Amino acid sequence: MSDKVLMKGNHAIAEAAVKAGCQCYFGYPITPQSEIGEYLSAKLPELDRVFIPAESELAAINMLLGAGTTGTKAMTSSSSCGIALMQESISYMAASQIPAVIVSVMRAGPGLGNITPSQGDYFQTVKGGGNGDYKVIALAPSTIQEAVDLTYKAFYLSQKYRTPVIILADGILGQMMEPVEFMEYPYPEINVHEWSLSGAKNRDPRWIGSLHMDDCGMEDNVRNLFIKYKTISQNEVAYETLYVDDADLVITAFGSAARIAKSAVKHARENGLKVGLFRPISLVPFPKKELNEVANNAKIFLDIEMNMGQMLEDVQLAVNGKCPVRFLGKPSGTVPTVSEIYENIIKLIDDIKINNLTGSIH
Repeated sequence: MSDKVLMKGNHAIAEAAVKAGCQCYFGYPITPQSEIGEYLSAKLPELDRVFIPAESELAAINMLLGAGTTGTKAMTSSSSCGIALMQESISYMAASQIPAVIVSVMRAGPGLGNITPSQGDYFQTVKGGGNGDYKVIALAPSTIQEAVDLTYKAFYLSQKYRTPVIILADGILGQMMEPVEFMEYPYPEINVHEWSLSGAKNRDPRWIGSLHMDDCGMEDNVRNLFIKYKTISQNEVAYETLYVDDADLVITAFGSAARIAKSAVKHARENGLKVGLFRPISLVPFPKKELNEVANNAKIFLDIEMNMGQMLEDVQLAVNGKCPVRFLGKPSGTVPTVSEIYENIIKLIDDIKINNLTGSIH
């Protein structure tokens, strides 16, 4: 058992990457995640590993693509408009089945926005910001300890499934400090030698790419990708629930917003209100089956996000009309408070009592 240390979120993610065996980091600074690269610029050279300060986000993501083709554990990090610039190469990596870990610490947008925390990049991450039919695995921590644990997991899943994995955090998580514990990397190492590009000495040449000009080649590739995604959906769904078994009102939230919502839920329970929380940890694959089961007993949902309603669409699809879904959104760097959430809880509980709410989404 290791000792707990007080660390900033960005530093903790960087240290977790080191302990997960990250051999290469390529990055370009952008607030609020610049400390990840700063930390690794000192740490990786000490370990005879590679740190390259790229000249742009485009350079960083393409260096990551190249390193991934060799099976090397590699990572980049950026924020919002920086991640937007990387989308073409993320699409290429998904199509070519190249493992990579990408940390996205969200800031307010659209456009350059500002450096305040936001959750406005949910669509960018889970719907695929690049071209074509593809998906990535997306993991959303809500504590710094969970950010460490999910960084370990991201390196494992990226190599297990040969796919980009995005850790989706926000400026709150990147900049805050909490006690955190670094365990040994808990996952087995994946054999990459059967597919990686390591020189063709004593073996036939290999090819990794996303261009398929032969008849049906592209269709076959995409269909095979989605067979893989189905396997990921069966095996890698992750979520947290709190008090949902008897809840009349269930709050859905992810990341930092879920931390605040959890406090409001506990306050509501202390006051005798049947309120619960459903927090997706894997945004891709989304826990739609599990959320749908919760909807069997709930009377109403309240989705809370630091945006104008992005995960909301997936919540509505998962609930599938079994009960109403309401929304509380705080865009562009404003953060919901516990009291604000609790006030919404009281109003919705009153609606349930007055109108006996059931049925479809309103």
